[in-house]
Amino acid sequence: MKYSSVSVPAMAALMLLLILAPAAEAVISCSDVIKDLKPCLNYLVNGTGKPPAACCAGATNLASAASTSADKKAACDCIKNAANKLNPNPQLAKDLPGNCKISLPFTVSPNVDCSKDWLKLKEEHA
Repeated sequence: MKYSSVSVPAMAALMLLLILAPAAEAVISCSDVIKDLKPCLNYLVNGTGKPPAACCAGATNLASAASTSADKKAACDCIKNAANKLNPNPQLAKDLPGNCKISLPFTVSPNVDCSKDWLKLKEEHA
């Protein structure tokens, strides 16, 4: 098989771009995650019953803003770190997505393994 002189350099350039291209980075910052979930803080630590409307609005905003796998993993890592520092009521944290009528592909918990849960998420949607 004979290769044209144009296709070999083009293929080499494409391979170089693929090798050097950075991995997708999260656009969402931890400060964005905290800002969205700040209305939930008192509820998650001291609350009972259903979360306040402002909490659900922030959680919904966060769920919409975390649109890529990198964003979702970054949000998961941030939530996990915050949960370890704030010691929320585990049941209220776990029930928050359902009570706010949003869907998350992981359980809200200080023990969640964000790398494994997001790996599963990528495989399910591949």
